[in-house]
Amino acid sequence: MTPSAAEDPATGSGASPLPPAFEAAHRHSAYFRRTLAALGTRHPRMAALLPAMVAAPLVPEAVERCWQDVVAASPPGSVATDPSRALRQARQLLMLAIIARDVGGEARLEEVCHAISAWGELSVQIALRHIAAELAATHGVPLDASERPQDLLVVGMGKLGGNELNVSSDIDVIYVFREDGETAGGPGGTRRIASSEFFHRLARRLSGMLSDITEDGFVFRVDTRLRPNGDSGPLVASFPMLEQYFYQQGREWERFAWLKGRVIADSGLAGDEARRRDEATLEEAIAPFVFRRYLDFAAIESLRDLHALIRSEVDRREGRSETRQDGGCDVKLGRGGIREVEFCAQLLQVVRGGRDPTLRDRRTLHTLEVLGQRRLIDPQAARRLIDAYHLLRRIEHALQYQEDAQTHWLPGDPEVRARIAAMLGMAPDEFEARLAAARDQVQAEFDALLSDPGGQHGGNGAPPANGATGTRDNGTAPPAPLDAALQARIDALHEGRRYRMAKPETQRRIDQLIEQALRERPDLPGTREEAWLGRLLELLETIAGRPAYLALLVQFPGAFRRLLSMIARAKWAAEYLTRHPVVLDELLDGQILEAPTLAPWERDLRLSIGATTRQGEPDIERRMDILREAHHAQLFRLLAQDLEERLTVERLSDHLSELADRIVAIALDCAWQQVRQPHRETPRFCVVAYGRLGGKELGYASDLDLVFLYDDDDERAQPVYAQLAQRLSMWLSTRTAAGHLFEIDLRLRPNGEAGLPVSSLSAFESYQRQSAWVWEHQALTRARHAAGDPAIGARFEALRRDILATRREPGPLQAEVRAMRRRMLDGHPNRSELFDLKHDPGGMVDIEFLVQYLVLAHAADHPPLLDNAGNIALLNRAAAAGLFDATVAEAVAQAYRDYRRLQHSLRLNDARYARVEPATVASQRDAVTSLWNAVLGPY
Repeated sequence: MTPSAAEDPATGSGASPLPPAFEAAHRHSAYFRRTLAALGTRHPRMAALLPAMVAAPLVPEAVERCWQDVVAASPPGSVATDPSRALRQARQLLMLAIIARDVGGEARLEEVCHAISAWGELSVQIALRHIAAELAATHGVPLDASERPQDLLVVGMGKLGGNELNVSSDIDVIYVFREDGETAGGPGGTRRIASSEFFHRLARRLSGMLSDITEDGFVFRVDTRLRPNGDSGPLVASFPMLEQYFYQQGREWERFAWLKGRVIADSGLAGDEARRRDEATLEEAIAPFVFRRYLDFAAIESLRDLHALIRSEVDRREGRSETRQDGGCDVKLGRGGIREVEFCAQLLQVVRGGRDPTLRDRRTLHTLEVLGQRRLIDPQAARRLIDAYHLLRRIEHALQYQEDAQTHWLPGDPEVRARIAAMLGMAPDEFEARLAAARDQVQAEFDALLSDPGGQHGGNGAPPANGATGTRDNGTAPPAPLDAALQARIDALHEGRRYRMAKPETQRRIDQLIEQALRERPDLPGTREEAWLGRLLELLETIAGRPAYLALLVQFPGAFRRLLSMIARAKWAAEYLTRHPVVLDELLDGQILEAPTLAPWERDLRLSIGATTRQGEPDIERRMDILREAHHAQLFRLLAQDLEERLTVERLSDHLSELADRIVAIALDCAWQQVRQPHRETPRFCVVAYGRLGGKELGYASDLDLVFLYDDDDERAQPVYAQLAQRLSMWLSTRTAAGHLFEIDLRLRPNGEAGLPVSSLSAFESYQRQSAWVWEHQALTRARHAAGDPAIGARFEALRRDILATRREPGPLQAEVRAMRRRMLDGHPNRSELFDLKHDPGGMVDIEFLVQYLVLAHAADHPPLLDNAGNIALLNRAAAAGLFDATVAEAVAQAYRDYRRLQHSLRLNDARYARVEPATVASQRDAVTSLWNAVLGPY
């Protein structure tokens, strides 16, 4: 496009028609018409660049090319002397190209936001480095306390930090540097100044170069009020100053602001490596301020307050409800607006991001997608928020395209709204319907996010009946007086905490929770009041030092009600919560009582662990904590379903066993990453589960009986896999700040405690065929591949089946099994008059030994017995093979079910032994004893 050709379309005269790509923008945007005409008149060489820019997507590389083309079209040497004018001309070109592509239907929202954000970074970097070089020529390079060169870093906040700038946005920035020092001095070492003064001058000049208005407009309006202490604080902050501010004075709303903070530019005086180190240092200061190591539900209350403040300010400024009568709305700050969409994403990021690094992304749309994929919000709700965000941001841009004004107000004037609709390619009726639906959906989702899941309002977004305490005015009489001992305990809790606590708010919340608990008393099961209230007090004593947990229970009375129900039903539940209060947030999930789907859970957990780094290296301690916290949370969800009688004992054990398998698999991969000098990318290593896990009969607190095998002929294999076995054991059994996963028992490996921690598959086979005891072959009946190389697992299974199918003499085998049973009986004496469900004759161990004998004695002739199918299924298969009557098998199978159910119930209430009155299980005991005598003879 020649300069003369640029002038006619710029003026809109009839001498030459507008290029088609310009027509819609020219028709709808006064700013576009005015700027295109001025550019064509004053800077025709610049205007000639525009058609090519409009013809292709405005990716960041295109933004960079735009700047280079502007530099080339500028008078020689002018940009090097002062880039101010070229920066403004480049902005004009970019704005015209964005408007033309967007209004013309060629650019999606992401292209527009990325283009203007890329320009924000580029323009700041250009201006910053130009000014820094000028100042350094006079004063020398700024140095830190160790006399190393250092840079001024510009942190982009808000939409700039999130790569989401709108077309007429301010840029929110914070200026930071490493530490106090002096400059190196000018020629001859003269004119040295404090490095902080150097950076203050640099920051002031940078803001002016970008925001001063000239005949070519401005580059960006610069807002620095998000810095520590706002306008009253220094313009530039050192890292130590910033970290101290976070620790001592940082306010809750600033956490939401810093969530999007990222370094967008540096002064270029210290080098790339210094920038990388400084960015890492800055990130280490920001992360613990924004993201707590626990689930931070106190942030919910802070967001409520922040949202109310913004709404109040909008009402005051716009006078919407009193004097504004035109039916307009603020698409950014108003009800159902852009800010509420952003809050939906940011709230869950701040609450959960400390434990889940995958939720720390600065982009709103990406975060909403992840939240939906992770089912942290309903996937359909996430899609509604994403769609609404797209529409609201496009409306925002259309409003700003008209006059390049920083406005978010959509007037009620039908003509104006019809013009905005046309810019979005919609008819007025369609526009109004879609806008109303979007705002309603955003408002509903935002309210639901702050509502009480599981509360008396069904989690539909309505607030608790009586404010933050959530106490119910249900017409019941005041709670009856407590007995003196319990009342004294409550009083002691109050007095002791008041004496020790710095924040009265903590004690107030404890009072509220106890009051609600007493109001809820009529709804609780028939547990003695002293029991459930005593459990509650122990839990409150544990979490009193963690305000976030108290905030959760106070703000969500429905969750607290579910908590009371759980601890009333089972002492083990109360003790588990006391040990692992981090799982309390699971009470907020409306799907807590739904059957678990562990495949997506494992995928998300792996992503979270993989994203947990420290200065670019795996953060092993935090990864171990994340694995434990995730396991605790899933176990707690199963506990909730169990107490609501949604799961049979058998189904519960299946879930617990699958959960353990997946935890072991993840821990194995993590451990392999720690192995020094591995000789291959993927280990040829597998984990074999025995015992409860092998038989998929795991309980809440069961140990894991494991054997580690490898199949690798490399001469380096044995020490590498021994190291892997050691690290895997550490990952599974080490107690960290988040607790521990499992107690593991490796004594079933070849040669027991005297054997190596890991065996080659060939050595394992040799041992099993030549040296193993009968009881070790009994153990094989409940062994299976649990994690690691599936090919090795398949070879293990083939070996297991072959060994179990070996023909054995019935007499000696019976004698061996009976002798082992007697040794176990002697090792678990029962001196009470109660029946021990597990160890006494006629109990669970008898059933397990019976099944193991049947497999070893008859699998050679009856191959269905070789499957690791569980005791009940194998009893039925033995009956089907004609080894005894089917009615006998069903009676013993039912006894096993009854025993497991009774054992489970007793353990939930912390019984030391699983023992019951003999008369309650007389028929079951008789059935088991009868079959034992028929198959194995007297004890």
